[in-house]
Amino acid sequence: MTALEDGDMHTLGSELPAMFDGMKLAAVATVLYIVVRCLNLKSPTSPPEIINQDTAISRYLHKTCPLLTKEYIPPLLWGKSGHLQTVLYGKMGRVNTPSPCGVRKFLPMQDGATATFDLFEALGDHSTGDDVTMVICPGIGNHSEKNYIRTFVDHSQRQGYRCAVLNHLGALPNVELTSPRIFTYGCTWEYAAMVGYIKRAYPQTLLVAVGFSLGGNIVCKFLGENHANQDRVLCGVSICQGYSALRTQETFVQWDQCRKFYNFVLTDNMKKLILSHRSSLLSMSSSNIGDADLNRLYAATSLIQIDDTIMRKFHSHSSLKEYYEKESCVHYIHKVTVPLLLVNSSDDPLVHQSLLDIPRNLAEKMPNVIFVLTQHGGHLGFFEGAMLFPQPLTWMDKFIVEYTDAICRWEQDQLACRRDTHQSTKVTLSG
Repeated sequence: MTALEDGDMHTLGSELPAMFDGMKLAAVATVLYIVVRCLNLKSPTSPPEIINQDTAISRYLHKTCPLLTKEYIPPLLWGKSGHLQTVLYGKMGRVNTPSPCGVRKFLPMQDGATATFDLFEALGDHSTGDDVTMVICPGIGNHSEKNYIRTFVDHSQRQGYRCAVLNHLGALPNVELTSPRIFTYGCTWEYAAMVGYIKRAYPQTLLVAVGFSLGGNIVCKFLGENHANQDRVLCGVSICQGYSALRTQETFVQWDQCRKFYNFVLTDNMKKLILSHRSSLLSMSSSNIGDADLNRLYAATSLIQIDDTIMRKFHSHSSLKEYYEKESCVHYIHKVTVPLLLVNSSDDPLVHQSLLDIPRNLAEKMPNVIFVLTQHGGHLGFFEGAMLFPQPLTWMDKFIVEYTDAICRWEQDQLACRRDTHQSTKVTLSG
């Protein structure tokens, strides 16, 4: 080996540690970049975007609902990721979940089904002194025992609200089906039965209709199906729904925002729920479901396949398109005249951005609708916190109650104004 070669080897040997250090730094930088991108750490926090017409009630809400104009601040390290918010909600529900004490009610339906709901009495007086009941419809396959429902119910009870929570037909593992069907995206029969019971049992109560995800679709469809359904309803609240089942399912076959993965997870959950009632669905003579349908269900890898094989047949829809059209609130929501709050999150991986045009356009055209769009929150997450650990109450829990409190005060003020006007008219006429 020549002296020159010896020098080259010496130089190379001295540079190797620096090269390895550089590679380590590059690897660390790459990992940090991926973490920052995946956790969306550079995304700024901001107040919700609010879309509504300029009306007396919207101006009142802007003044009396601080959460409308205040920044929503999710946990710093992970809360800006819509995926993590959604996954944590799905796996954990909430933290330090309370256990509200309620009474389960059973309601026989005309088709032989048995609807169930849980009734929770208020734990104190409402701030207005009124008797107000929240009639709550949970998300897909959910019921009153889910952690996010229990947390919301406990918070509402403490603010003076009675709560009635629908248990979706077939969702409770310890309640057998008495007819050959389970809940669907937009069947309002069980929700209507619960609302009817509350109206009869508490003739003086006012109602607040609250729906989460699929429950938001059912609530809005129920209110718009028949104007009489809005009697004694102070307002409607919908959280994280997709508004159109047809357009939602079209987006669920896309990989954008890992939506196809979520579709697979939801499909697996629905398969398990349906198959848990296999014997009931097959044993009843009026069933539209046969062995062949359930066998095809085993092979289903998407909600569209389940809907076409099983779900549309519960109500004898001739096609998948007809099922989606008839079950979606988008065809009914414009008939709702009571105050209506629609809430979505921009980073919700289950609700495609194109679907948000529906509530946006609705709020721009209808004076009773307010659309609130947060930057973060995921699907039914909306966790709040400082760095790592979320608070027991979410932004969603607090905002629904704050909005409802404001509506109650608004209606009380309007009633007082009408009473004063009536008295003034009587005095003028008598004079």
